[in-house]
Amino acid sequence: MIELIAVLSFMLGKRADFAVALALLTVNAALSFLQEERASAAVAALRSRLQVSARVLRDRIWNALPARDLVRGDVIRVRTGDFVPADAQVIDGTLQVDQSALTGESRELEKAAGNPLYSGSTVKQGEATAVVTATGVQTFYGRTTQLVESARPKLHIDEVVTRVVRWLFLIVGVQVAIAVALALSEGTSLVEILPLSLVLLMSAVPVALPVMFTVSMAVGSVELARHGVLVTRLSAAEDAANMDVLCADKTGTLTMNRLSFAGALPQPGLTEDDVVCDGAAASNESNQDAIDLAFLRVAKERGLLEEAANTLSFVPFSPTTRRTEAVVERNGRRVRVIKGALRTVAAAAGLGETAIAALEAGASGEARKGFRSIAVARADGDGPFGLVSIALLADAPRPDSRQLIDELRSLGVAVKMLTGDSLAVARRTAGTLGLGEVVRAPDLREAESSSESHARELVRDSGGFAEVYPEDKFLVVRSLQAAGHVVGMTGDGVNDAPALRQAEIGIAVNSATDVAKGAASVVLTTEGLKGIVDLVKNGRAIYQRVLTWIINKISRTILKSGFVVIAYLVTGKFVISALGMVLLVFMTDFVKIALSTDRVRPSRKPESWNIGPLVRVAAFLGLLMLVEALGLLAIGWHRFGLSASDGRTQTFTFQTLLFFALLSLVSIRERRAFWASRPSAVLAIALFVDACAGVLIGINGLAEMRPLPVGQTLFIVSYAIVCSLGVNDLVKRALVVPHGPAQTEPAALPG
Repeated sequence: MIELIAVLSFMLGKRADFAVALALLTVNAALSFLQEERASAAVAALRSRLQVSARVLRDRIWNALPARDLVRGDVIRVRTGDFVPADAQVIDGTLQVDQSALTGESRELEKAAGNPLYSGSTVKQGEATAVVTATGVQTFYGRTTQLVESARPKLHIDEVVTRVVRWLFLIVGVQVAIAVALALSEGTSLVEILPLSLVLLMSAVPVALPVMFTVSMAVGSVELARHGVLVTRLSAAEDAANMDVLCADKTGTLTMNRLSFAGALPQPGLTEDDVVCDGAAASNESNQDAIDLAFLRVAKERGLLEEAANTLSFVPFSPTTRRTEAVVERNGRRVRVIKGALRTVAAAAGLGETAIAALEAGASGEARKGFRSIAVARADGDGPFGLVSIALLADAPRPDSRQLIDELRSLGVAVKMLTGDSLAVARRTAGTLGLGEVVRAPDLREAESSSESHARELVRDSGGFAEVYPEDKFLVVRSLQAAGHVVGMTGDGVNDAPALRQAEIGIAVNSATDVAKGAASVVLTTEGLKGIVDLVKNGRAIYQRVLTWIINKISRTILKSGFVVIAYLVTGKFVISALGMVLLVFMTDFVKIALSTDRVRPSRKPESWNIGPLVRVAAFLGLLMLVEALGLLAIGWHRFGLSASDGRTQTFTFQTLLFFALLSLVSIRERRAFWASRPSAVLAIALFVDACAGVLIGINGLAEMRPLPVGQTLFIVSYAIVCSLGVNDLVKRALVVPHGPAQTEPAALPG
């Protein structure tokens, strides 16, 4: 539409209009280019992580080479602190590996000869030699790179703008076609009709829509920043209004991402406090080991650290011994304590194979529930060790997670948990948080390959997925989007980056990696997930403001274009000039941009951009205003002598359209009676300034617009008040659909 205005302006020699149209096109192109540049930031950050070095055995000589030069079959050496540069298989040595970059789970895994190592893992302890099995995009890590690069969330704002413009173009196009057909039938030349077409197009172009969207989302983003929510892609603030599903990564998002003491199975005659006390004595805070910290944390909470305060010696965990050992002094007595792998500690305590097998069977049962078993033993002086207990550790849910999930449900947002943990662990966490049935991600992959409808049904009905890899998270998000859902995704690791970017609202938690933050559209800067609730409510407030803009724009387009066309057909004159229409557009757009700061109440359910019902409501209001405005013109034409002065007619039309626009905005901004809430200070000032400017133009005139008597201006204002805030406000209240009998927020329009 802007391009068409530019062509018509050039043909008619209206250089100022032509320059404005070109400027708008240039700005739009520049903003689109910058947005595309930002979209590639996550891919660049992810690729930079792959630029590491590796120790490689070639020609019987160990060399340090860039990881990108590795090929299948290379023999590499990895040790404590190394970033695993490629997928490989261990051939010699033992490692403790953190695979959180791949799976998102913080639990360290032991890797021995024959076990696979995955690119992106970090070696926490030990050394090993391995043979490379996959490199680059063939690795699990590289697959994540490809997923981030291919992820393209659906931009709902672009879709909304397109549909609004389509409706506006249809409305004006029909009216222009009628006017042209009638004018040509009466012998009027096409050149004489072009100025009318230009005026009508100017009335329809939603110049302020992108600005209003941007300002609304920017204002909302500033407000969210005060609550610890940073919006890195402005459209996410608006998409949050439509979000009806939140896919939450378990570890570090719904849980604490740290091992916590969850209970114990003490030996007869001993208590759980004995287990905590001895386990803490065999721990060292300076090592920052996850298991040590779990024991020390619970011991501190229970006030049991005093007994283990005097540590004489400490031997840290190693893959060889598979245990920690300490000598402590308690009440003048020397005590030795050990903790570690069940079989190792049980053997040190002198248990037989049968007893050890029974303990391992019990530990396996606890592992299926999501608990990690750590054995603890104690010896007095140089005496033999005796088994104290098996301690159970787990990644506990955050204290606010259950409350968050319940609150999101009350807002109409379903929560689905995604985790790389086993099915048993995932089901235990889901039960604690009140989520639904959890299924395995491999089952989803199988369903996707056989039947897309079955896969969508599985995603829709489940409360979460276990045994998830990055491509599975990506698949879940896309399946939900294909089913028509607007999806939010939380995460913290590199493994979450593809799904974070694919989701309409990608949410990186405060502990997220740079790659995850680069892929996300929202970053939480505080612990917990309360910011998501704030994001949803803020997004729905933005939706209400944009909704008001759309209704106002469509109804006013019908009013302005219909008024100009009908008046031209009846009187044979242009009742408003191109200058008057441009002035009217920019004055009212100035006010509509101020809508971005207006007071609104968010709804209690997800919103949807169903433009059809909105257009019907706006069209009815627009036709009603058109009849009223034409009635006012008829009064002016016959009673005020407008037929004798084209200049006064243009001023009269300008004021009529201006005050109907301003007062209809006061009505439409509130879904109930217009007096039910006060507009924001910025909007009130903008309305006042525009009204004053309109009165001054009426009194003094401007260019071809001739001055009007003050009495006529007052009559126009009074007439517009009665129609807009009286008759039209009653009609508006009859058209809107309330959410329910216990109405606590503005009613929603149909759809």
